[in-house]
Amino acid sequence: MPDVDALLDDLREESQELDVLVRELSAGQWAAPTPAPGWSVAHQIAHLTWTDEVALLAATDADAFAGEVARAMEAPESFVDRGAEELAVLDPAALLARWRDGRGRLDPVLRAAPAGVRIPWYGPSMSVASMATARIMETWAHGQDIADALGVTRAPTARLRHVARIGVRARDYAYLVRGIKAPEEEFRVELKAPDGELIVFGAQDAPQHVTGPLLDFCLLVTQRAHRDDLAVRAVGPDADQWLGIAQAFAGPAGPGRAPRGAGAPKGDDE
Repeated sequence: MPDVDALLDDLREESQELDVLVRELSAGQWAAPTPAPGWSVAHQIAHLTWTDEVALLAATDADAFAGEVARAMEAPESFVDRGAEELAVLDPAALLARWRDGRGRLDPVLRAAPAGVRIPWYGPSMSVASMATARIMETWAHGQDIADALGVTRAPTARLRHVARIGVRARDYAYLVRGIKAPEEEFRVELKAPDGELIVFGAQDAPQHVTGPLLDFCLLVTQRAHRDDLAVRAVGPDADQWLGIAQAFAGPAGPGRAPRGAGAPKGDDE
């Protein structure tokens, strides 16, 4: 069983690292556009704030959260953007304080949740471990958008293994949201962490597999970089197809990012 306290410790560290990145920004930097169309740095923090708040609601008041789900279903393509937009207009100091407050209140609630409890969500309910892992993934991914906007290169950490895990577990979901039948056989995924550790998923004798750096795989499944710009490789036609559609997040298939060389003439090897 996953160690929930360890996961929540990692979530707290991931959030704190992002907090350090944004807390001294100027008003102009908070308004800077990020790679997500229409989203500024403020929108990214606003989205994390909104998600922490609805996660807290889901964990403490299932009936009230059901009302939030009903409202989301009335506008499934826009409710996430709406949540970010409503908070992004706050003064940066007020937004930062609200993000800190929300994540600070969510942490003890998740730590105190009874073993085996399921938390309702916008789709299947989630275990506490899954909720914590999803929050780590989202915090890292939206933090990457902010880092890209600011021209900052972040050092990869061991917490990326959680992002990779959710990306692998969401494999069949990526097919589902595109109306494609998922392969019946699992893939072997072998990822090399920055410290040299090999992080693996799937059976060793799986005929189709994916390999590459842990960071690159996480950028791929969160759709923070285009496959052409990453050193992730597939063996087998199904595994190759998956790398073109992989997503670690719930919701509709995202447009992803254009390759850095978009618009340039293709060489003979492309």
